[in-house]
Parts: sequence; C-alpha cells; structure tokens
Amino acid sequence: MRTRQAYIDAPGGPEAIRWREVELPAPGPGQALLRHEAIGLNFIDTYHRSGLYPLAMPATLGLEAAGVVEAIGDGVEGVAAGDRVATFGPSRAAYADAQIVSAAELFAVPADIDLRTAAAVLLKGLTTEMLAERVAPLAEGQWALVHAAAGGVGQLLVQWLVARGVRVIATAGSEGKCDLARSLGAEHAVDAGATDLAEQVRAITEGRGVRASYDGVGKATWEASLKATGRRGIIASFGNASGPVTGVNLGSLASAGSLFVSRPTLFDYYREPAERAEGAAKLWDMLGSGKVKVEIGQTYPLDQAEQAHRDLEARKTVGSTLLLP
Repeated sequence: MRTRQAYIDAPGGPEAIRWREVELPAPGPGQALLRHEAIGLNFIDTYHRSGLYPLAMPATLGLEAAGVVEAIGDGVEGVAAGDRVATFGPSRAAYADAQIVSAAELFAVPADIDLRTAAAVLLKGLTTEMLAERVAPLAEGQWALVHAAAGGVGQLLVQWLVARGVRVIATAGSEGKCDLARSLGAEHAVDAGATDLAEQVRAITEGRGVRASYDGVGKATWEASLKATGRRGIIASFGNASGPVTGVNLGSLASAGSLFVSRPTLFDYYREPAERAEGAAKLWDMLGSGKVKVEIGQTYPLDQAEQAHRDLEARKTVGSTLLLP
C-alpha cells in the first residue's frame, strides 16, 4: 500500500516538516496495516519536531490516529482485518494515510464512537485518565487547578474532575476561553496571564490552596502552580507547552508546604495490557455516559500539518485538532 508520510531531516520549526511517498510492506509477525481515517494533533508532536524530545534522524511524526485494519501479520490475536481501532503510539508514523503498527499498540474503538472522535480523544483522553485516576486522584469536594483549560487535555480534564465531584479552578488565555472552561463545569476561571494568578487561587480557596495542580504548560506556570498548591498537595507537571521546567530546587517544595511533584509519561502508565484495557474502558465509559464530551475545534488536511503546528504553538486552537487524510 502506498502512502504519504511526514518526516523531518533535522529538528526545527514547523517548516522542517517534509513529505515523501513510500510503499508500505505487508505487515510482519505481530503487526497490522492501519488505514487512517483521522489523525490527532498533539503538543508532543511539536516536541518531537523541535528536538525538545530528541529523535534519531530522519524521523517520522505523529502518534495518534484512528482507522480501519487492512491486514494483519502472523501471530496477531485480538485484531482482525476490518476492525475499527485507534493508537497513540509509541510507534511514530501517524502523519500518513496509513502505517504499519504493532498490533499490541491498537485499541478497539466501540461501535458507538466514531473514528474522528477516537482520533481526537485517545491520547488526550488517556492522559486525562492517567492524571485524574492514577497520578493525582482527588476526593469529592477537593480543589484542583487546571492550566490551559480550553485546550485538548484541559477540556477533558475539567469535565473528568467535575464528574468525580472535584471543584475546579481553570486558567485560560482569554475571556472567551475562560467562559468555555466555566461551561465545562469549572467553578472559577482565571486569566492565565494574570501576575497574581496564585493569589487569586488562594483567595478562592480561602487561603488553603488547591489539593492538586495539573500543569501541562510547563516553564511559564511552574511558579504559579508552586504557590497555588496547598500543604502536602501535588503538582502534576505533564507538558512543556511553554518550555520545560528545569533547575527545580527541592527545598522549594518544602517551603511551599511539603509538596509532591510528578512528571508523568503516559507510556509508563499504559505499559501492561491490563493497565491499557482498564484505562481505555474508563475513557470509553466517560464518553458513553456523556460526562465527558470531546470538542473537535478545528481540522486540517493532512498536508497542512505545518500550519496546524503553527496554530497549535500560537495558541490559536481550541479543543482537539485533527489532520484528515
């Protein structure tokens, strides 16, 4: 099967993305040929492209996609030609019309969930499940701070936490995005650029601070998360949208109230088959129940991935973004 495929020769800006046509081989043992119907755009794609997460060159791009299995190799069990499936990697060749992927990386998509939704939600939704259910699970009535609440993970996380009975304070980059966060269930929404962001959070929580800060922004929000998190709380720092957090002084965690910090990676929480099955089941259940809804804010043709990267990094996107073959 012939396919377009994005790749980079060297790290760089969105202009580093190049295209080629390749002939995919028949799937080998344990592999499947997946024809894409939709491809998810994620910030981690920009980290791979920019070199923040170093890759051997030349490197293909894209982790998240959903589509239909065209063929399987020897020894594959639980997956058959014609199955509707999705993947979030770690194979990295989703920016294409099709790819050869390990069958172990595929998740079956329930019949009541369309493939565009699956591509828009799988990586972000499982990241949300990891954060809310495993990394920093909160009890009903506890306060949480969710940064970038209008983004793909942010929207899902606000809804998931609210479904658990958690009280959410959101941050977002504009009043319109703050309104969106409130519509998803956040009790309060604060301008992400406010110089007194932490002080506002403390005032809302009557001085106690939040039990958990979920921070996918990184460098720009680290200090605010540190100051806004209450005694013995946790900062779940899961992204680098503004750059990585570096040079953390452990003493700052003590002086801020004996805080915990986690820098989770999804693949460490979705390593074993049982972990993968349990997390996916929770995600599909949340979607099926209507407690969590997915907003596909924008779509781009696959060959406009460069522009999609530019818009994502410029904070021009809302919710989830898809590339369409």
